[in-house]
This record gives sequence, C-alpha cells and structure tokens, in this order.
Amino acid sequence: MQNHIVEEIFDIGDIDERFYAIVGRADENLKKFVELFDIRIVARGQELHIKGEPSKVEHFLEFLNYVTKEYAKSPLSSKDVLNMAISYTHQEDEDLEPEDIEYETILITHRKKAIAPKTKNQSIYVNSIKQNDIVFGIGPAGTGKTYLAMAMAISYLKAQKINKIILTRPAVEAGEKLGFLPGSIAEKVDPYLRPLYDALFDMVDYEKSAYLLEKNIIEIAPLAFMRGRTLNDAFIILDEAQNSTKEQMKMFLTRIGFGSKVVITGDMTQVDLPKKEQSGLREAIHVLKNIKGIDFVFFDEKDVVRHPIVQKIVKAYEAYEKTNEQNKPQDKQEA
Repeated sequence: MQNHIVEEIFDIGDIDERFYAIVGRADENLKKFVELFDIRIVARGQELHIKGEPSKVEHFLEFLNYVTKEYAKSPLSSKDVLNMAISYTHQEDEDLEPEDIEYETILITHRKKAIAPKTKNQSIYVNSIKQNDIVFGIGPAGTGKTYLAMAMAISYLKAQKINKIILTRPAVEAGEKLGFLPGSIAEKVDPYLRPLYDALFDMVDYEKSAYLLEKNIIEIAPLAFMRGRTLNDAFIILDEAQNSTKEQMKMFLTRIGFGSKVVITGDMTQVDLPKKEQSGLREAIHVLKNIKGIDFVFFDEKDVVRHPIVQKIVKAYEAYEKTNEQNKPQDKQEA
C-alpha cells in the first residue's frame, strides 16, 4: 500500500537575503533538507513546493516557520539555517516543538552575525550560564562550548553586568617542551591561548579588541597566572579544563570573588596531561556535583555544529574508545 502524499507551498517572501539564507548557495540547503526531513522540495520563484508524507511535510513547515521568525529577530546565514535543521532533526525528545527550544540571540557580532544556541543542549547551556555562578560545559570539540561562553561574556560586558572578562586555559605541552621554544614566557605560551584570541576577534572588531586588551578589560592568560588573585565582578572562562591538574582546578575555583560568573569547558576524550597526572576536570565532576549554584551541562555528537562530517568523526571515536574500554580487562587476563 502506497503512503499518502501531500503537497504544500511555503512562501519565503521577497527578501532576497532571507531566501538565500534558507535555500543556500546553489540550493545546497534544499538538498540537505530533502535528506534530513525525508521530503521532496522544488523552489519556484520565492516559493518552496514541498511533497511528502503529511507528518513529514508538517514537520518541515514547522521548522520553516520557526526559522522565519528567528530571521525576523536577527539575520541568519545559510550555514546557521542548515545547522538549525541538523540539530532540529536530531532532537532526542520527539515531543519537543521548535518553539520550546530557546534559539535566543546572545550577541550580534561586528560582522552583523547573530550568535545563538543551535541545539537543545546549547540552549540548556546558555540558560544555565544565566542562572548559575559556575557552569561546566563538557563534551567533544565543535559543540560550541567555548564560543557560546565567549558570546555570553561579551554580552554581559556590553550590558555592564561585569567589569572584566578573563579568558584562561592550561598551557600544557603537546610534544615540545616550553623551555626549548624561543622567546619570552609570554611568547612561549601565546600559541596555547591563540584559539581564545581567534574567538574574540570573530565577535569584536580588531580595533575594539585591541583597546579592551590594552586596558585590561579583557585579559587572556595561562591558568598558572591566576594563582594568588581574587576575581570580582568578572566573567571568567577556563577553556580546555581537562588539561588542568587537580591542584590547578582547586586553585582556580577558589579565586572566584563577588559578582563573578565562571564557565569551565573541557573534553574528557582529549586529555594531554602526563599519564601520572589526574585531570582536575574529572575530579571536579565528582567533587562538585551536588553543590547548589554549580551546574554541569554535557554535550554529545548531536551538538557538533561544525561540518556535518565532524559529527560522524566524533561518533566513530566514541564507539572505538568504548570498545577499547570494554576489551581492557579481557586483554589484561590474556596477557
């Protein structure tokens, strides 16, 4: 028996930018929508002609209506729309409607790009940062942990909710010894901090960033430089926290002063510490899990908002590592 097929028409409207944000370059988004929503789509003028099973067509129309509403709040790129489609079709909770997920814009960058959560977990993460003093964002690369935290920090600074942003990460050696690298200590640790500078320059233009850095309103420093300080009225981001030692994590957490907000991000699958050192992030998950005002948000491959193939890479590594973990005791017995 053949499934009942319906056809619906969605009018995108006469705003060219919105049309191309939805359909993508050379209709590349439409091709992806066909795969994600299991429907057929043809663009005719400013209209999308959608064919498929009634429930699937309705599902896609709900998504388009939501995207249109979000575009009215702030412009979206075609990549933004595609990422929203990927996250929407991968929601674990099938009863969750698009409007139940807060894709609220956090920040408009100097390039007029809207930064907003694109998945359910990202939305939970942003809301948790608003509601808690300390938030841990834990999960694989590409899930927006640091980027969203940076956007929140800059939005808090613009709203004058804090006086200072502090961005820090452990300077863990990955192959080379710091002592053998040329330059001063600042020049030696700079490569470890470069991803934080990159995120900053993506959101705030270079001149403004340089001014904020020069005036020490935004400070980017290795984790070791936090020792002995008390940080009041600041938004503090500890990135790559899986590479902090137990002592460093305790030191960092006890630096926090009044009026401060802290976000700690990390990926437990990418620990670069020597084998004898236990990750401070791993210990903190166990020690702090029941303290009010501290929240933990865990991301997975469904939250990866980079190239779609990155989701597959993350999932493949997770499956591989899980298999290895299961085989370890057996290997020991055989040895």
